[in-house]
Amino acid sequence: MSICPKNKSSKARRDKRRANWKMSAPNLVKCSKCGALMLPHRVCKACGSYNKKQIIEVEA
Repeated sequence: MSICPKNKSSKARRDKRRANWKMSAPNLVKCSKCGALMLPHRVCKACGSYNKKQIIEVEA
């Protein structure tokens, strides 16, 4: 069994395959307490709350 490819892949074919590797923008939701944009299922960086409960103290 050989590891080498049978035929050469052209640059166009190679680049077409790599065209689907793109970054997606992070999904942001509004904080239920302060309304700031944050990542879902994480503590809000603006007010320090999660699920309307105070988790960490944030310095003003």
